[in-house]
Amino acid sequence: QVQLVESGGGLVQPGGSLRLSCAASGTIFRIVTMGWYRQAPGKQRELVADITSGGITNYADSVKGRFTISRDNAKNTVYLQMNSLKPEDTAVYYCNAVHLATIGPWGQGTQVTVSS
Repeated sequence: QVQLVESGGGLVQPGGSLRLSCAASGTIFRIVTMGWYRQAPGKQRELVADITSGGITNYADSVKGRFTISRDNAKNTVYLQMNSLKPEDTAVYYCNAVHLATIGPWGQGTQVTVSS
């Protein structure tokens, strides 16, 4: 089982940037694909980016070219660099594993608010 703690969210103006961090615990971290998810009020949770244990990345069309996911296996940490933020990016952001067999309990998430 992996425990996850997200941080780095906040209030930012459109066009601004934020860097989210996810600190993980558990021996399985180094071998699983990790992802960043977000959930806006009244909407379904969606996967916005993921990264394999070997560093292969994928992005949702809505964030492609603006967000970058990365990981440091030695530190058990996954990051999300968010640039050119838009109001529609406003949501609670969570990290977790991607594959069904390795998804664990959800953490508290970190709030990202993009507003002028």
